[in-house]
Amino acid sequence: MSGNVPEGKIGLAKSVEEARAKMDRRVLRTRDTLGDALVELMHEKPFDDITVQDVLDRAGVGRSTFYTHYRDMDDLFLSDVEDFFELFSTALTRHGASLMRLAPVAELFAHISDAREFFAALVASGKVHDVQALGQGLFARSIEERLHLAGVEMDAVQLAAQSHALAGSLFALLDWWIDHGMKADPKEMDALFHRMAWGGIRPG
Repeated sequence: MSGNVPEGKIGLAKSVEEARAKMDRRVLRTRDTLGDALVELMHEKPFDDITVQDVLDRAGVGRSTFYTHYRDMDDLFLSDVEDFFELFSTALTRHGASLMRLAPVAELFAHISDAREFFAALVASGKVHDVQALGQGLFARSIEERLHLAGVEMDAVQLAAQSHALAGSLFALLDWWIDHGMKADPKEMDALFHRMAWGGIRPG
């Protein structure tokens, strides 16, 4: 069928696709720049004291560009958090990890340990519960996908509920770990999570 498409139109379609890809990369770079600027500022002062202008000055981005992507500071913050959890929650699937691993607990905990100052700023901002709720939803989705791929035999409602419960357990474990000074090795916490997770579940 493509043989019936005029060569000029094929070239035009390719140009449009390339332009769209270039635009997507530019949008991602802008969003990353704004998100990085906000994170830097959160190391320096409370979230509520950070203004849109502070972020624009740090990022070197115009006000109209900011409002093209975000409604306000909360929207920027939560969008950045969502991107972070989306990246982590899908990491195992993207890297072809064993399906016995349902979530990258060790990697997540190690990252939080390395970013203690930022996490302290996050707690001080009063937004940690919003962050955890967002993270739990994204991890529940990825855990559900991995349970399905692992061959767990369960109807759709039970599988979704089980995945949500496991994601909740992950964040409850994270809370415990943080409250106890992040002393336990992230790999040990990963093993503990997966022992609990698979305790009542077996692949079909």
